[in-house]
Amino acid sequence: MSQHAHENARVPFWRNPQIRAWLYQSIMLGGLLWVAFIMYQNTLANLEKRGIGSGFGFLQNEAGFNIGETPPIPVLQGGFLWFIAALIVGLFASRAIAVWLKKKGTAITASDKTVFAVITLVGIIPVLVLFLGSDSIAFTRYTESSSYVTALLTGFANTIKITILGCIFSTILGLIIALGRLSPNWLISKLCSWYVELNRNLPVLLQLFFWYFIVLQQLPSVRQSIDVGGWLILNNRGLFLPAPIAQSGAWPFCLAIGAALIGIYFICRRSMRLLNERGTPGKIVLPSIALLIGLPALVWLIAGTPFTLEYPELKGFNYRGGIDFTPEFTALLVGLTVYVSAFNAEIIRSGIQAVSNGQREAARAIALKERHVMRLVILPQAMRIIVPPMTSEYLAIAKNSSLAVAIGYPDFVSVGGTILNQSGQAVEIVGIWMGVYLSLSLVISLGMNWYNAKIKLVER
Repeated sequence: MSQHAHENARVPFWRNPQIRAWLYQSIMLGGLLWVAFIMYQNTLANLEKRGIGSGFGFLQNEAGFNIGETPPIPVLQGGFLWFIAALIVGLFASRAIAVWLKKKGTAITASDKTVFAVITLVGIIPVLVLFLGSDSIAFTRYTESSSYVTALLTGFANTIKITILGCIFSTILGLIIALGRLSPNWLISKLCSWYVELNRNLPVLLQLFFWYFIVLQQLPSVRQSIDVGGWLILNNRGLFLPAPIAQSGAWPFCLAIGAALIGIYFICRRSMRLLNERGTPGKIVLPSIALLIGLPALVWLIAGTPFTLEYPELKGFNYRGGIDFTPEFTALLVGLTVYVSAFNAEIIRSGIQAVSNGQREAARAIALKERHVMRLVILPQAMRIIVPPMTSEYLAIAKNSSLAVAIGYPDFVSVGGTILNQSGQAVEIVGIWMGVYLSLSLVISLGMNWYNAKIKLVER
């Protein structure tokens, strides 16, 4: 100990590796801050020379322009704080239960009772507090008299809508294409292979143009719409479907569906437990269907009609009412889904093929059916390979949604570009774009990394 201290005392501080590392990094950080400060000062000076103000105060000005799609924007009110408080209390209580069970040598997932307690604490109670509160959330829609902030939120809501739907549909379509490529049927396998090669090697912007200008713009006009009994109306103005209108029995009906989903989760857990204990899984399909249909139907009879349908009607030059999907939205969603599904299909196929054939043969040797082999043996192992590259594809959907400006869909970039042209606040708008897309990408990455950590192989 004394010898080590004596050696350090003889080394000059400028020759100490740790001190030099801190010194070099401090110099680098100082240089970066100095460059950033100079750039900030130059930007302010140039803006002042051109008579352009700086700051974000312009966001409160009236927008005055029209946006094609204006989804309802949730406005959080005072009652939302009770939801946050209930969620935090639930998380802390669940953590305390997990620590207590760990000391006893077990885990939360080992018992149905503890799993149900956690679902109640972090799910059921906060959701009830949120939706039973009278002043938790209100909804507003953008109009031409709204502010720039509301316009940006509307564009962001459109981007989120495309991102979520694109991730879901591209995953489902990618799974189907991947299973098709693995099919022993030569024709199906080749068709899926051509689908992948065609879509993977065409630029996504070109595909958006194809779906928008070649496919959707060639549909019949409003007067010659394709009408399927009033349930589906398709023309060059978009796709129109009946819209559900909530009635007095809507909330009990939705709660019944939520309770049915929780019940299905426990049915699946029971099936897995029986498989481990007896070697044969319990019934899942029929009890799940009965629960998902029977419980909401019973609540429907007791609480009354939950929803009525509002059908689209031809008024003037277009259909009014119902749910409408504009050609721009449809082209963007279809284009991104088809493009990304080709990459997802290859990721899923490679993940399935990466699982050793010995695993499949061992599962068959214990008399598991093919669907159980895929669901219980192959897919759980393949998911550990599939999830990391799938994260990149989900990020690609979020970022490529900015190409919507090419076909006129009012996404976040398109709305921000209109505000930039009106206000001239280029630095602020570009800064908002970068901050929002960076935050969105980080949220997707964190969610996928959390899921990847949950399914990874636990090693001793």
